[in-house]
Amino acid sequence: MEIESIIEKAKKARENAYAPYSGIKIGTAILTKSGKTFTGCNIENASYGLTICAEMVAIANAISEGEREFELLVIASDDFAYPCGACRQVLIEFSGDIKIILVNEKGDIIDTTIKKLLPHPFHISRK
Repeated sequence: MEIESIIEKAKKARENAYAPYSGIKIGTAILTKSGKTFTGCNIENASYGLTICAEMVAIANAISEGEREFELLVIASDDFAYPCGACRQVLIEFSGDIKIILVNEKGDIIDTTIKKLLPHPFHISRK
């Protein structure tokens, strides 16, 4: 799948964001290794701890459909929005070193990877 089409899916998902408190709307699209794309948007709540990140929504959508391996995440926002620490840890759990593309409203792009953003993730030794 072309990266440009995944970027467009993230931008479209951003339109559905519910962000009445921060005003920051974020949309994501995650590409699985099997070639499927799942989207998500941030969902805020008056009780801030109940807010759900756009990345978590996309990941949950994918996992609920049986997907467990990801290779690309696109995050679309007004300005560049990096994944929070919790999202970074969840991405490491399922993706290894996933490529991440950040897109702002002007269409500017930043390319990075999860290992650059979280060089020392938490791991449990499974013996």
